[in-house]
Amino acid sequence: MNDVLIMIFSGLGVLFILIASIGIVRMPDFFLRLSVTVKATTLGVGFILLSTVIYFGDLSVSTKALAIILFLLLTSPVGAQLIGRVSYFTGTKLWKNSVLDELKGKYNEETHVLGSEDKEGN
Repeated sequence: MNDVLIMIFSGLGVLFILIASIGIVRMPDFFLRLSVTVKATTLGVGFILLSTVIYFGDLSVSTKALAIILFLLLTSPVGAQLIGRVSYFTGTKLWKNSVLDELKGKYNEETHVLGSEDKEGN
């Protein structure tokens, strides 16, 4: 039974990492590439680490692998959000067919503050 779980989890991990690598090539702009790769690689590495937990079954390996998964799930989205935010504010262009830019007009370049505008423009 453990062999089947190891194969399933490692197969899912490889599949998600493959999806991330295809996403890097296929997505048209930086922001879409960032979104696809962070989500897919986080899941892929998480599944591969789960398969190592099952394979080794040792407490020291399991706690280290589960800690890595936890920190990966906590830090990857935050890091991706910060990278995306910096790229947007430094002028990285959106894809030409992008329909919506929710941050347009909400970033003050002088104070570097991101905020919402009310009807008076404040």
